Amino acid sequence: MHFDFSMDNQLKAELTEYLCTFISDKRRQRFDEVINNRTNHIRVVLEDVYQAHNASAVLRSCDCFGIQHVHFIENRNVLKISDDVAMGSSNWLTVHRHRHTQNNSEQTLLALKNQGYKIVATTPHEKSLTIDKLPVDGKIALVFGTEIDGISEKVYANADAFVKIPMFGFTESFNISVSAALCMYELTKRSREVVPDYFLSEQEKLDIYYDWLRTSIDKGDALVKNYLDKK
Repeated sequence: MHFDFSMDNQLKAELTEYLCTFISDKRRQRFDEVINNRTNHIRVVLEDVYQAHNASAVLRSCDCFGIQHVHFIENRNVLKISDDVAMGSSNWLTVHRHRHTQNNSEQTLLALKNQGYKIVATTPHEKSLTIDKLPVDGKIALVFGTEIDGISEKVYANADAFVKIPMFGFTESFNISVSAALCMYELTKRSREVVPDYFLSEQEKLDIYYDWLRTSIDKGDALVKNYLDKK
């Protein structure tokens, strides 16, 4: 999913209403329901996760929990999305891919910090907080590392906090997709209760809603072009 930020809001709102005439009332109601429960307060970052089914399961959980933005850091592995696991969730999420520099991890995390996000790395580090104790008042970028090695040294160096999930069995860790789902459930549940500006802004809603319509309607781009040609 990508946004055309060059379009002014009035025109984008007009196009959104125009495209809505090509979907059913029931589908529009569903779009309205979902967009009103989306958030940019929490973002999920996957660093070099190489198993497509794990990453795809994380995307599916992001969609289910209303987390709109997901970042793929691809230092060594170009991640492929498994549609049979993701269940089309990537069509409704804003997926950012970071793979064009020598320091993808560091640059991605610094960019998120500049946007006001606290970098929270998941690791069984001895000084880690349990996920239920992590403060949620500020924006959170939740980082997961590889299935085998976990987060990289770059993430360690740039993280503002470390979290872990309480475990009481012999197994040392959860599968990454399970871990991500548990963390998302805990953070979104508490954030909804205490964060005043947890949900998307009106500008964010407009940008995403328009893109949902344009990409999900058959020949959506052609309809937009036809509308603009007539103006």
